[in-house]
Amino acid sequence: MSAKIMESIRDTLRCEADTIRRLAENMNEEQINDIVKTIIGCKGKIITSGCGTSGAAAKKIAHTLSCVECPALFLSPADAVHGGLGVVQKGDAVILLSKGGSTPEINQMIKACETKGAILIAVTEKEDSYLAKRADYLLKIKIEKEPDDFNMLATASTMAVIAAFDSIAIAITRVRGYSKKQFLLIHPGGEVGNRLLEEEGEDK
Repeated sequence: MSAKIMESIRDTLRCEADTIRRLAENMNEEQINDIVKTIIGCKGKIITSGCGTSGAAAKKIAHTLSCVECPALFLSPADAVHGGLGVVQKGDAVILLSKGGSTPEINQMIKACETKGAILIAVTEKEDSYLAKRADYLLKIKIEKEPDDFNMLATASTMAVIAAFDSIAIAITRVRGYSKKQFLLIHPGGEVGNRLLEEEGEDK
């Protein structure tokens, strides 16, 4: 039993590692540049949204962007169509995540975002989907295979989306010259905060 478990775990980790490697090799440069420029130039908020595992990825993306001084928040699709869309204002950038691009809860948000003058970024694997066609910018992320036996559990695909936006966030820090002092200001807690405080003291 133990050997079978370890074999399964290693297979999954290899599959996910290969997914990230292929992502690094095949990302569309024009799409990435458009999204980085949009986030850097955004005069309002960055709003992310998604359902299920895409929702989990959207929450992580919002947090990471906030950590690099790109004010971001997660908007639940369920709450959005019951008044939550009031948070969307002109000049905001709305990042909508849907693997297939046809999630009804996500697509219901599009018209209001357009009417309010928000910039729409679609993150999907299907460039011919309703979401992709209505968006101002598209980030296509399509993987070869999920690691589970049925190719259905959104694991490697979710990780790929998170990794893509991790790389975007870090690129933004380098473009802007983001400093440790800036990071310390918004992250004084935990082990990271302690380490930054120590390094700040050493630099004085």
